[in-house]
Formats: sequence, structure tokens, C-alpha cells
Amino acid sequence: MAQQRVLVTGGAGYIGSMLVPKLLGEGYEVTVLDTFARGDTELAASCADPKFTPVQGNVRDEALMKKLLAKADIVIPLAALVGAPLCKREPHTATAVNREAVLWLVKNLSREQKILYPTTNSGYGIGEAGKECTEETPLRPISLYGVDKVEAERAILDSGNGVTFRLATVFGMAPRMRIDLLVNDFTLRAVRDRAVLIFEGHFKRNYIHVRDVARAFLHGIENYERMNNQPYNVGLSDANLSKLELCERIKRHVPNFVYVEAPIGEDPDKRDYIVSNSKIEGTGWVPAHSLDAGIAELIKGYTMLNPQRFANV
Repeated sequence: MAQQRVLVTGGAGYIGSMLVPKLLGEGYEVTVLDTFARGDTELAASCADPKFTPVQGNVRDEALMKKLLAKADIVIPLAALVGAPLCKREPHTATAVNREAVLWLVKNLSREQKILYPTTNSGYGIGEAGKECTEETPLRPISLYGVDKVEAERAILDSGNGVTFRLATVFGMAPRMRIDLLVNDFTLRAVRDRAVLIFEGHFKRNYIHVRDVARAFLHGIENYERMNNQPYNVGLSDANLSKLELCERIKRHVPNFVYVEAPIGEDPDKRDYIVSNSKIEGTGWVPAHSLDAGIAELIKGYTMLNPQRFANV
């Protein structure tokens, strides 16, 4: 049997920079489409692998996408403008990339081609107190980012062919770092500033290590037939934590870290929910990286990084 060929759009990003080397290590042929706008070396080590092909371009270039799709057995669309603040600043580009490009993909994929899509469990919006969000919980996204990702996911599932991963808030070190994500951000503040001011510290959410996100995609490819046409929450079942609880965990690693909840003011990111990950765990996948291990690795990483280079812009 010929080796399967994977097309990863946005493959030089935070998740892609961890996923692409893993795919190559498992023997897949991997083509990465990315703008490579930063000109960085996130995938430099992969260039020695003859199974790796980088292509500079944009997912909105339909002629280029048709050429690349014709050679793909599996498609992983990571290309996105990620997060509520960035999407609010650039709404038209956000919708074009996060929703329209995925809808185009769905229309142009054959039944034999597999698609594994990362959406976000921020689609749950504001959950009910004490009640876990499962894959059957109604989706009520409260940001443009959440709305576009939820609509793209719906198109994939309505097509009857695709696996979608509703990712918890991702954390951990990666070649293409992001420091705006909550665990990464708070840990940086603990290391650099020794303090953080928290707004609406009772808001809860779930978390997942970037390495485990890559492992979830590999698990989805390997178990595609039995997981097909289903959404799966992907997170740490022991890490449904409020912002204040997260800070307490970080303080175990950085004892002189001070965190204070603001008596007034609001967080523009209103999501507040707890999530059940039992569905994907029922397929045999479990996380391999804990929140505490991630915080410890971030502390090491922040001795090396220039934070200005790794904002989500």
C-alpha cells in the first residue's frame, strides 16, 4: 500500500510545528501550505526528510488548493486567524480563512479523502454552572472566531465525512510559540513580572498540551473509520479550572508569583464552561502531558524566548 499523503494548511503555526514532525516520524508524506509570513525556521528540521514538501501560498488561492488537494489522501486544515481579539480586528479576513476556505474544502473533497479539523470548545460559550459540556451540548459561540469555527465544523459534519476536534485552550512549548494563550500568558507573567491582575477570575475553561493535540490528530487518522462524522472534545479531564485556580497551580512552580482579582472591570473573553472529554477517551486516546508538566516546561522555555516575537499577530 502506498504511503498516505497528508496536506496540512497553516502547518508552520503553533500546532502545525508540533504535528508535522510527528506525521513525518510516523511515515506519512506531508505537504505544508503556509504563507510563511514570518520567515522563521519552525519546520527547518523537517527539511531533511524527503517526505516533506513546503509550499508557500494562501488557502484562499483556489487554483493552488485544487492542485494540492489532487495529491492528498488526508487534509488537516490548521490555517486560521486564531482567537477572539485577532478576529475582531480583522473580521473579513478571519471569516474568509476560518469559515469560507473550509466550506470550499468540504465542497471539493472526494468521499475517499479524509479531513480532520480543529475547532474550539469555546463554541460552548457560557455553560451551565456545575454541568459538563459534552459533544451533544448546544453550541452558543460568543465571538466571531467561535461562530466561524462552529459553522465550518457544521459543514464538515453535515457532509458525512470528517472528524472534528473541539480543542480546549492549548498550552506548552512549540517551535512556533504563542504566548497569548491563557496558560502560556499567565506563566510568562509569573516568570517575568511576578504578578498578574485577573478579571472575572471565577470563569472556568479546559486546557490541553500542544503535544497532546498532535497526538489526537494521529489518533484520529489511525481510527478514522470508527471516529468518522463525529465531533470530539479534546482536553485534560483533570484541568477544568478557573483563572484563579490556574494561577494557584502556577504559583506552586513560581512561589513568589502574586495574582490579584480586579474588583471591577470585565474580561472581553466571556467564555465560562467545564468540558467532558470522555467521548474521545472512550476511543482509547488519553492525554500524556499534564498541566503541571506544561507549566514546568514553559518556565524553562521563557528563559530563552523574546516574548515580543511570539504574540499572535
